[in-house]
Amino acid sequence: MLKSLLEKINSPDDLKKLSRSDLPLLAKEIRKIIVDVVSKNGGHLASSLGAVELAIAVHYVFNTPVDKVIWDVGHQTYAHKILTGRRSRFHTLRKLDGISGFTRSSESDFDAFSTGHSGTSISAGLGIACAKHLKNETSKVIAVIGDGSMTSGIAFEGLNQAGDTHKDKDIIVILNDNDMSISRNVGALSSFLSRKLSTKKLQELRKDFGAFLKSLPKVGDDLYQIAKRTEDSFKTFVTPGMLFEAYNFEYFGPINGHNLNHLIDILNNIKYLKEPVLLHVRTIKGKGYTPAEKNPVYFHGCGSFDAKTGNCIMKSDLTPTYTEVFGDAMVELAEKDKKIVAVTAAMPEGTGLVKFAETYPDRFFDVGIAEQHGVTFAAGLATEGFKPVVAVYSTFLQRAYDQILHDVCIEALPVVFAIDRGGIVGEDGATHHGLFDLSYLRSLPNMTVMAPKDENELRRMLITAISHKGPIAIRYPRGKVTVSKKKEKNVLISIGKGEIIAKGDDILILCIGRPVSEALYAQSELSKTGISATIVNCRFVKPLDTDLICSLAGKIPRIITVEENVLQGGFGSAILECLNDNNITSFSLKRIGIADTFVEHGSQNLLRTKYGIDAQTIVNTAKGLMTR
Repeated sequence: MLKSLLEKINSPDDLKKLSRSDLPLLAKEIRKIIVDVVSKNGGHLASSLGAVELAIAVHYVFNTPVDKVIWDVGHQTYAHKILTGRRSRFHTLRKLDGISGFTRSSESDFDAFSTGHSGTSISAGLGIACAKHLKNETSKVIAVIGDGSMTSGIAFEGLNQAGDTHKDKDIIVILNDNDMSISRNVGALSSFLSRKLSTKKLQELRKDFGAFLKSLPKVGDDLYQIAKRTEDSFKTFVTPGMLFEAYNFEYFGPINGHNLNHLIDILNNIKYLKEPVLLHVRTIKGKGYTPAEKNPVYFHGCGSFDAKTGNCIMKSDLTPTYTEVFGDAMVELAEKDKKIVAVTAAMPEGTGLVKFAETYPDRFFDVGIAEQHGVTFAAGLATEGFKPVVAVYSTFLQRAYDQILHDVCIEALPVVFAIDRGGIVGEDGATHHGLFDLSYLRSLPNMTVMAPKDENELRRMLITAISHKGPIAIRYPRGKVTVSKKKEKNVLISIGKGEIIAKGDDILILCIGRPVSEALYAQSELSKTGISATIVNCRFVKPLDTDLICSLAGKIPRIITVEENVLQGGFGSAILECLNDNNITSFSLKRIGIADTFVEHGSQNLLRTKYGIDAQTIVNTAKGLMTR
């Protein structure tokens, strides 16, 4: 039986042995394995399908990993992974102990830079290019930026430095434009011109002719500038490259990113240029898989689905997610209060704001992948009397830390941060777990930080936050809500007040957010062994309910704190500080949370068990305290 083309490829060296006529079939085989695996494991399907030919062409032309390729954002790299020695392990994508859904330098030498957040490739690539220049190395650096990443401010900061004409910057930027970034394809003429204008002979001729014009006495510089403006004007007329030319990049494109012959031709041409180059490539998100082409938003990051039909594999549990509860509550509250506005950074679906955007389009603002701008934008809205709610994933809010501090907290502006995906997120791994927000937010003066135990408390906290007169954050997890028996959805919560939800004399369990449900289950298991526990839903990391905590600690000196956050500077640290500041010294306390490490990818339940953020760990910890 004949091997498929893909079975012959274990490295880019094997890829180079194929003829160009074989490459379209190879692309088809790669798409099939991507669809098969993602249909089972979930993942970023549409983005990676759109970049298949680009990955083939880059590895076909360049000498990787000596030539460094940085993919931005890293979730469009499934074809890249398959071509660089990870085909046999591709079925482990995003599973615990399997390969990452993003590029990871620790996973492969072919992953030149770890990219889980967008916009970093040009800056990182420029750093690598400058380092190579200092070491007198001639290998190339290629930054592939796409899937909306060019809307990041850091991308333009990188362009700005890379275009600095005072230093030699040998970097190629490939803009993978899939309708989530710059412009429409303007036709065959631009593709033809880019291939012709990028040839080595023409580039050398341009430089020689430019030098000749400059050498002419008296009029040389003027003639050179006129010729340059004429060329730029012509290129601007037929291409959308004026912006990049302004950054002193040699611009080519846009070209069809699924035409392998065109891609390979132009990459072969531009790899000889010794100046900043930007190649604009147009691709179709979801290319080659009809359901993903028709619905690229859904298949951007999807769960398991039927590979034949593209239909989601429905589960019988109709419990809403925290994201859905937040989105519905926002619509309800905005109906009564016209000052409520919503801000998100290119994540209306992910943060649950689609219905809000449809209902109140004038009060909905999607700022693109620009979290720093989004936070300061919200601060501006707040100064004019509006009530901005910034809906953002915990991992992406990290990018705007200075703006929270400088633009919101110093003047105590009433901006609400609705922080989704707080805690362990799952298969996206280290770059996406929201395990740091409790620590970095509680350190800021004027900031209030809270986390709900269930869906009813989330609604109440949102109302409380919108009524609050200063910066306030609500942090909630990914996934299905814990359903509450109480339905006090319109009742405000007193700032800094916790609640006792179970009483016992042996162990005091202080917890925040999702771990409350784990603590309740642990309390039930402990009671079977004769150990009784008091459980406090603290609700607030800042300010703490000092009176309640100190009163209980004085009576029950065996204390456990539970948080789905790093231990350094987190909720448990806040409890220790509270007890110390109030001169309570006679107690034994154990903190449960994430130690000083980054958590890898895997299912949420497996990771919670592995890192001890579960009921069994609480039970074991309580039993250990009782033996002292």
